[in-house]
Amino acid sequence: MKTLFSPNAQPRPLIFTTMVVAQVALLLLLLWLFYPMQLFPSLGEVVRSLGDLITTQGLIPELWASMTTAIEALAVATVLALGISYLTALPFFRPIAYAASKMRYLTLTGLTFFMALMVSSGHQVKLSVLIFGATVYLVTGMTSVILTTTQEEMDHARTLGMSEWRSFYEVVVLGKLDEMLEVVRQNFAIIWTMITLVETLYQSEGGIGLLLYKQNRYLHLDGVLAIQLVILATGAAQDYVFVLLRRVFFPYSALGSSADF
Repeated sequence: MKTLFSPNAQPRPLIFTTMVVAQVALLLLLLWLFYPMQLFPSLGEVVRSLGDLITTQGLIPELWASMTTAIEALAVATVLALGISYLTALPFFRPIAYAASKMRYLTLTGLTFFMALMVSSGHQVKLSVLIFGATVYLVTGMTSVILTTTQEEMDHARTLGMSEWRSFYEVVVLGKLDEMLEVVRQNFAIIWTMITLVETLYQSEGGIGLLLYKQNRYLHLDGVLAIQLVILATGAAQDYVFVLLRRVFFPYSALGSSADF
């Protein structure tokens, strides 16, 4: 138990997992026992609503529809962001990356109108908005990773007889793939925060965002909370998958950090 209260300690996985489960259980217990003015529905109401959403309102198919759209958008955004970020090696393309990173301050509400003018279907509009929103954040994170490359790392590659392009490929592209994967993991949550908006605006394909909107519209707070918990659990599971992929393909990355958040 001492390791839980010692700076920079590394508790055993079983102890750490037990601690996390206990903290979550205590938080939920306190939330449902002492919430003010009956703001939240009871745990039983949430569980019953979750069962109703699954059996009669198609929660699982709607979640799957949203997940496939989110993964598709993430794949395209990752390719675009990697291309823009790697092009910063050439001074000519650096303003593009700088402009892309600043576009993360744009609101999506106005952008959906322009996206609708440029593409032909509701699915393409949703995908375009998600790709844009994810790309600008990914570019910001990925360029920051590239900028952490030190002169010593590049000089070491040059002393091995590598050309400038080969040095960039070995040190930046291959050497920082694990950090790029971490950037993708951290920014995947942005797509989930946007997908409820775009699914509400373009309702032809459904999705968990539309289901959440309907529950909120009719003040079904138990249904709203149940869907939010499903989204939270889905995001946590996806986070775990990314962490697992990083440990499998880049085992050396675990040497530099003690936890993934």
